[in-house]
Amino acid sequence: MRTPHYGWVVIFMGMLTTIAAHGFGRMAYTLILPAMKDGLKFDYTQLGLLGTGNFVGYLAMALIGGFLAARFGTRRVIGLALLLLAVSLMATGLAHSFGFALAMRFLTGLANGAAYVPAMALGSAWFAMRRRGFATGIVSGGIGAGTLISGLLVPPIIAAQGVEGWRTAWEVLGGIALGIAALVAFLIRNRPEDKGLLPIGAAADAPPAAPAAGPRLSSWQWSAVYRKGAVWYLGLVYFFYGASYIIYMTFFAAYLVKEIGLSQAFAGGLWAAVGALSTFCGILWGGISDRLGRSRGAALAYLVLALAYTVFALVQSPFGFTLSAVLFGLSAWSIPTIMAAAAGDHLGPRLAPAGLGFITLFFGIGQAAGPAFGGFLADARGTFTLPFLVAAAISLAGSVAAIFTRKPSL
Repeated sequence: MRTPHYGWVVIFMGMLTTIAAHGFGRMAYTLILPAMKDGLKFDYTQLGLLGTGNFVGYLAMALIGGFLAARFGTRRVIGLALLLLAVSLMATGLAHSFGFALAMRFLTGLANGAAYVPAMALGSAWFAMRRRGFATGIVSGGIGAGTLISGLLVPPIIAAQGVEGWRTAWEVLGGIALGIAALVAFLIRNRPEDKGLLPIGAAADAPPAAPAAGPRLSSWQWSAVYRKGAVWYLGLVYFFYGASYIIYMTFFAAYLVKEIGLSQAFAGGLWAAVGALSTFCGILWGGISDRLGRSRGAALAYLVLALAYTVFALVQSPFGFTLSAVLFGLSAWSIPTIMAAAAGDHLGPRLAPAGLGFITLFFGIGQAAGPAFGGFLADARGTFTLPFLVAAAISLAGSVAAIFTRKPSL
C-alpha cells in the first residue's frame, strides 16, 4: 500500500491552524459580542474598537509573520503564534475593563496574523501551481470549521451561565487552541525538501530536491516581494475584501439579536450554518480559480459576497437572513484562498509567505477600519442597514478591481 504524501499531513495541520487562529481568534467574537456588551456595558462603538484592536494586531503581525516564516521557518513561527493565541483567548475571559479587553484582543490579533499567513502559504510550498488553489482551499476550510465549532459551543455556554457565560466561552476556546498548538508544532514541516519530497502534483519523473541548507534569503530576493507591481495590485484587490466582509461578520449576531429581536439560539444556529458551509468554500473557490484564473474567480466571488450583504440588509425576514448566510457561507473565504494562491503564483513557494504577508497589509488596513466605521454608522443611524449596504458597495468595487489582475510572470 502506497504511503500518502506527507504534504496532506501538513495541509491538515494548516487547517487546524486556521481553526484556532481565525475560527476561534476572530470569528467567535461575532457570537460572544452581544453577551460581552451586556456583561461589560459597552456600546457598539467600543465593541467595534475591540474588533479594530484585534485587526490592528493582525495587520502588524501578518506583514511581519510572513517574512518571519520565510526567514525562520513556518513550523517555528506557527507553533509560537498558536501558543500566544491560546493564552490571549483565555485571558480575554478575565476582562473587566475596556483597556484590558482591547489589549487581549490586540494580542489575539498578533497571534492570528503570525499563524494564519504562514499557514495559508503552505499550499504554495507543498503543491504544484495547478493544484495550489485546491490545497489552499483546504487550509482556509479551517476558518469555516472553527466558525462551526464556535457556533455549536458558544451559545449553549452563554445560555447556561447567563451574563458571565462569555468568560467561560473564551476560556474553553483558548483551551482547545492550546491542544491544537501542541499537535501542529509536533507534525507540521516547512517544505517538501525537508522530507526529501517533491511538491504534490510536480513532475513524477523529477528527482527529489535536496533539503535546503537554510531559510536565509538575500536582500535582493526579499526585494522581489515589493518590486513587483502585480503584487501591489493584489494588495489593492485584497483591501476591498477586508473592508467589506468584516462589517458583516462583526455585527452579524448583534444585528439579528439586538436590532431584529431574534434569539441568540437563532443567531448561533445560523452562524454555525455559515461555518459548516464555509468549511468547503475555500476548496470550491480555489478549484474555480484554478480553472478560470485568479482574476475571474475573484471577481465572481466578490459578486456573490455583495449579494449576501445586500440581502442581509434589505430582506429582513428569517428567509432573507438564511439566504444571506448561505450565500456568504459558500463564498466567505473565497478571496483569501485566491489571494494566497495568487501570491504563490507570482512569487514562488519560497517567498509565498512573505508575499501573502505583504498583500495582507492592504487587507488588514481595510479590516481594521471596517468594524469601527460600521459601529459608528450603526450608532449614528440607529440601524445596521447602512453599514451592510456600504459593505456590499465595497465588495462590488472589489469585483471590478479583480477583473484587471495580471497573470503571473513565473
